[in-house]
Amino acid sequence: MPSDIRPIVTRRNEEHGATGQSGGAVRVSGVSPQHTPATRIWFGKVSNEPGYRSLPHHHGEAETGGYVLKGKGRIYWGTAYEEFIDMSEGDFVFVPPFMPHVEVNMSTSEELVWLTARTPDNVVVNLEDVADEILAGYVPPSGKARAEIA
Repeated sequence: MPSDIRPIVTRRNEEHGATGQSGGAVRVSGVSPQHTPATRIWFGKVSNEPGYRSLPHHHGEAETGGYVLKGKGRIYWGTAYEEFIDMSEGDFVFVPPFMPHVEVNMSTSEELVWLTARTPDNVVVNLEDVADEILAGYVPPSGKARAEIA
């Protein structure tokens, strides 16, 4: 192994933020091709403020694994986002490649934070937005204009 290869640490508050985004889900990377020697993994943190949700999106060819670090989340999928699965602190989730979905913070008072690993990179393909009302059980934050959420 070449002697110039070594571990790289991305310090707290120095994460790479110029990465694919989808509305109310904010992604920062700690390990990615954009700022480390990594070539086949994107590993980062995704957060949603209370009540916020992502735009509908998928991750192209990337396989995605997530771990809920804090909060209560829900992922909607299906033809009209009619199916969903709930997650809470300590849960892991796998999202298959090319699966359109919406990520939601189900709490109106607590932040949702999860760690996400994706291979080969953080592919984010945003899709046409949907009305909040089609997302069963979702309550958007009160007093926030739609433009602020998306």
